[in-house]
Amino acid sequence: MLTQRQLFLQHNAQTSPTPLLLEFVRAKGIYIYDSAGKKHLDLIAGIGVSNVGHCHAKVVEAVQKQAETYMHLMVYGEYVQTPQVNFAKALANVLPESLNCTYFLNSGTEAVEGAMKLAKRYTGRQGFVACKNAYHGSTHGAESLTESEEFTAGYGPFLPNVRFIEHNKLADLDIIDTTVAAVFIEPIQGESGVRVADIAYIKALKAKCEEVGALLVFDEIQSGFGRTGKLFAFEHYGVAPDILLLAKGIGGGMPIGAFISSAEIMTVLSHTPILGHMTTFGGHPVCCAAGLATLNVLLDEKIVEDVARKGQLFKKLLKHPAIKEIRGKGLMLAAEFENFDINKKIIDACILDGVLSDWFLHCSNSMRIAPPLIITDGEIEEACAIILKNVEAVAQH
Repeated sequence: MLTQRQLFLQHNAQTSPTPLLLEFVRAKGIYIYDSAGKKHLDLIAGIGVSNVGHCHAKVVEAVQKQAETYMHLMVYGEYVQTPQVNFAKALANVLPESLNCTYFLNSGTEAVEGAMKLAKRYTGRQGFVACKNAYHGSTHGAESLTESEEFTAGYGPFLPNVRFIEHNKLADLDIIDTTVAAVFIEPIQGESGVRVADIAYIKALKAKCEEVGALLVFDEIQSGFGRTGKLFAFEHYGVAPDILLLAKGIGGGMPIGAFISSAEIMTVLSHTPILGHMTTFGGHPVCCAAGLATLNVLLDEKIVEDVARKGQLFKKLLKHPAIKEIRGKGLMLAAEFENFDINKKIIDACILDGVLSDWFLHCSNSMRIAPPLIITDGEIEEACAIILKNVEAVAQH
């Protein structure tokens, strides 16, 4: 009989010639357990998904209760479905008034696609501006906002009328003109190795968009829902976007994304023509129930309030001559090494020692540190001790 690993390689589409092939059977809190019973401390949280930990009891309860009530009923936007309504209202309660209308989808890349269409429809323009070394998703429209050809080669041509600027470079803002429907930006870039924008830059970007009539879109698919020490990263800047993109951590492990704007902007999707954006499974009742439970856990258990301190603890403990820099905010961090080979050896060794991490798409010499936000001080100390042990071992060779 073939093993699960063999069946995986035979029947599951592969995205890499060398998948990790780790076989996990259970997850709880910050730990994932493999088929041999070994537990692994998860420092990446499914790439920013499991913010409240794996299988949080309140999220699981919400999923089970909703699954027993009803699941799919109709395509998004036709029926009044309580889980969608309650989650959308809860999001509006924690966002500025200008972000009071939510369109739920299945993923982050779908949120990007929806926002691109919304911006075109609302402004009547066709141009977009995005940042170099950004990552907004892997569907055709979203990938058009990726400047690097390392991950797009062979899949073009992509959408025209897309220009690219350097993240955090004020001089590049002159590229934004009256042909631009929207500027897409991660206030804290993820896959470039966690690059935090300056407050002055974000404020200048907002002013430039207002000057030329372009919409400002903040991609908080990785940085949202408490990851950076605020419920939303834009709160660090005192600047609200015209459109906010969320996914990953908002579902507590369930697949859900959203683009959020004002009711005034969103209403253009409903007429001339009607059904301006459609999705069958977007806003799935079970996913929305999980999302609301996740938000309530973050708020009720005051998890976000302690994220900044935990991030500082990582920075304090991870001191070694081989670690060139630790960047980021809260628990969205990157530890930089001399090159990819060193980083890869350290990551591989950490995995063998029961600590899961990886690198970044556009920054392969940096280790990702983005654990579930519920990680304790003791678990941070344990993780850092294992990382430092392996940094020292690799540095000696």
